[in-house]
Amino acid sequence: MNSTDKLFLLDAYALIYRAYYALIKNPRINSKGQNTSAILGFVNTLEEVLKKENPTHIGVAFDPAGPTFRHEAYEQYKAQREETPEAIRFSVPIIKDIIRAYRIPILEVAGYEADDVIGTLATEAGRQGIITYMMTPDKDYGQLVGEHVFMYRPKHTGGFEVMGTEEVKAKFDIQSTLQVIDMLGLMGDASDNIPGCPGVGEKTAQKLIAQFGSIENLLANTDQLKGALKTKVETNREQIAFSKFLATIKTDVPIELDMQALVREEPDKEALRRIFEELEFRTLIDRVLGKDEAPHPTAPADPFAGTLFAQPDATKEAAPKAAAQGDLFALFADEGTGGAENSILSSLETIETDYQLVDTEEKRREFLQKLLTTEILSIDTETTGTEPMEAELVGMSFSDAENRAWYVPVPANREEALKIVNELRTLYENPKSVKVGQNIKYDMIVLQNYGVRVQGPLFDTMLAHYVLQPELRHNMDYLAEIYLHYRTIHIDQLIGPRGKGQKSMRDLAPAEVYRYACEDADVTLKLKNVLEKELKAQGVEHLFYEIEMPLVPVLVNIESNGVRLDTEALKQSAAHFNARIRQIEEDIYTLAGGAFNIASPKQVGEVLFDRLKLMEKPKKTKTGQYVTSEEVLESLRGKHDIVGKILEHRGLKKLLGTYVEALPQLINPRTGRIHTSFNQAVTATGRLSSSNPNLQNIPIRDEDGKEIRKAFIPDDGCEFFSADYSQIELRIMAHLSEDPNMIEAFVEGHDIHAATAAKIYKVGIDEVTSDMRRKAKTANFGIIYGISVFGLAERMNVSRQEAKELIDGYFATYPRVKAYMDRSINVAREQGYVETIFHRKRFLPDINSRNSVVRGYAERNAINAPIQGSAADIIKVAMARIYQRFQSNNLKAKMILQVHDELNFSVPTTEKELVQKIVIEEMENAYRMHVPLRADCGWGTNWLEAH
Repeated sequence: MNSTDKLFLLDAYALIYRAYYALIKNPRINSKGQNTSAILGFVNTLEEVLKKENPTHIGVAFDPAGPTFRHEAYEQYKAQREETPEAIRFSVPIIKDIIRAYRIPILEVAGYEADDVIGTLATEAGRQGIITYMMTPDKDYGQLVGEHVFMYRPKHTGGFEVMGTEEVKAKFDIQSTLQVIDMLGLMGDASDNIPGCPGVGEKTAQKLIAQFGSIENLLANTDQLKGALKTKVETNREQIAFSKFLATIKTDVPIELDMQALVREEPDKEALRRIFEELEFRTLIDRVLGKDEAPHPTAPADPFAGTLFAQPDATKEAAPKAAAQGDLFALFADEGTGGAENSILSSLETIETDYQLVDTEEKRREFLQKLLTTEILSIDTETTGTEPMEAELVGMSFSDAENRAWYVPVPANREEALKIVNELRTLYENPKSVKVGQNIKYDMIVLQNYGVRVQGPLFDTMLAHYVLQPELRHNMDYLAEIYLHYRTIHIDQLIGPRGKGQKSMRDLAPAEVYRYACEDADVTLKLKNVLEKELKAQGVEHLFYEIEMPLVPVLVNIESNGVRLDTEALKQSAAHFNARIRQIEEDIYTLAGGAFNIASPKQVGEVLFDRLKLMEKPKKTKTGQYVTSEEVLESLRGKHDIVGKILEHRGLKKLLGTYVEALPQLINPRTGRIHTSFNQAVTATGRLSSSNPNLQNIPIRDEDGKEIRKAFIPDDGCEFFSADYSQIELRIMAHLSEDPNMIEAFVEGHDIHAATAAKIYKVGIDEVTSDMRRKAKTANFGIIYGISVFGLAERMNVSRQEAKELIDGYFATYPRVKAYMDRSINVAREQGYVETIFHRKRFLPDINSRNSVVRGYAERNAINAPIQGSAADIIKVAMARIYQRFQSNNLKAKMILQVHDELNFSVPTTEKELVQKIVIEEMENAYRMHVPLRADCGWGTNWLEAH
């Protein structure tokens, strides 16, 4: 034994489940439709440990496929657990292959769980004085902690927490780490179905252990107990003793500690690369294995083919690759991931190309003559940054045929740059040639800043892939590997990795850039040739050509226009908010009986739950800290005035930091405006999102959020005009469900929430109270998205019985809404996706999961996606038509913002009447449904006044 030895023992399943559920709302799905969340999370965790802790010895323990001694002793052990999610069953064999490729031993003994295997090895290692870390989020490992043995727990907030003897004792408020077993035996463990003593929670268990020291001593001295507690303990004597047996991690599993076998070795990089490439872990390949110029084997690149990793067969899983009991390590199985050596990633080094550097006036003339009559032109720009309104042109690349491209460098001097760009204007502004680009909106904005307006039909490869596979990545490097079997030159190979030392494209000579730039234009053209066929094959040509592509020039226009800010109004708001924050802080300190850090969730929890006792059994994080999320605080709002004050403090701080103080810093010094970027290929539903800054999250319901809107103002001589759809999602639900009662309410022009309340409560519409309407409104927006009885009761702050009656009444009122919801789920189960009215697909691979939590997310999306996605499509149609009519009427009015179902404009006073007519007409006629689309509008000197 070496004094510098450091042994890490990882509980595989605990880490795999943690990784999977951490990403359950936003799973990582690759082009083959495989959910790789668990695999990616596990590898990231393993990598972090290897790099951060640099263990000298390591092993990964798995539960056996068959039952363990606990199952044999207690049939209900872990019986209540949900069916293992299919994605985890798929992931485990691959994770084992990855562990073998890392040359890390797999520890698995028939009849014993991973924690027993780790318990045995860790105890023996500790006895030998070896520093040992048990890596797991499970609290029951605390019983194993000793002088040389520690828990190494992943934290929810990222990073890890090391728990030694003192930390474990403090967490459970016990005198010995062995008493963790007694704690679990008394309070039970719901996750493992350990029953414990009914009615005994953590606090009571701590008191009993403090008094008696152990369960055995407690059961021998129950005469010292009184009342109900005495009855509980004596009645459940056998169950308590048995629970301790179930909670005890064994330290005598038939397995030998072989430190030589656990020595950390260099991984098999080729095996890792092969697996990572097949899983499409591009970033992980670069981070773990480093850049590599040579092509490597990869998977066949048909993105619509079946999975390359077959779903694990139950009979195969039942015979673990680890050897029989006592045979410690099944280290390096010969079988890999299979089929990976059949295909090779090509690269610029392995194909013939005609890439030319066009760096003189004469070369530009020759190049221009060649391309003037081309029908399809792929374009790309090289710039000094990623923000199009701030970036300067470094060069322009073009491709008119596969493997042929040109690069035209542009100097830093603006006058010289404008001269060169102007020479090529006819190429960009040719209305007859199709312009192909990857995120072409960016190039169009950059070129517009140099006086060029790209014209002609557009084809954006990023958007084409977004329409085909909305939940996958859409960057060019990724698409090239998936569709073309091709590895591109990555940007950081030219300018270095992100960080302070990263160069700008301007720092490189044109000769260093041109092959990279030409490749971009060439690859984009190649992708267009593949993706346009896929669009046709998948039946989404209309969605791409009629909705997404016409929107691109609209967004170019909106982003270029930008929006003005009243910075003085924001300064006043900042002063007002800061004064209120100081007053609220004083109020909170008075209510709490002393000062504390209100920004610290830990200290807030201690004040609310230790000092003020606002909840009998407050929730805790896995690190033992009280949960003080907004959801928890909202549920406590009525219990003490301090809760509302803390929520108000948090809200003001967020508004101040996110908007009031941040927005003025984002004003473009050249234009004097804020230029947000609208992201067309981000959300799975089809909705636009915005970034730098995100203007779609400005709160609008409370007065403080409205203060932000007051600062958005029109151009000089203009008024602010706002138009938004009225209850568009409910109208779409009426259309999709064809429910006669809901259709009637909209056709008659009734207030839908009052009409719903009248039918549910069986009163006349004039007799509906504000409380009835409020509940009906919550039901309207909650029920159609699959909210549960519990969820509705929580949201409305009513009993579950009342929530159930409301849901029953709702479906009795709108029976076809319920039929639509059931139909949507059934359609998703049959075909694996649902569609909007414009046939935008939302793929739901988990819809048939046997795990109810996983399946529940997919079912809610099956109901929600067609409605939300249809609303997104409709407003996109309206935006394109409004823009076209503004153009044809030569209006000076500008569309400046889109926020969900709302459009905003800066309008010259002389154009008010015509603009309002155009906007309302196009919004209300964007799509004909069974119920009318309605748009409300308003005018003002700022956004708040107008809306």
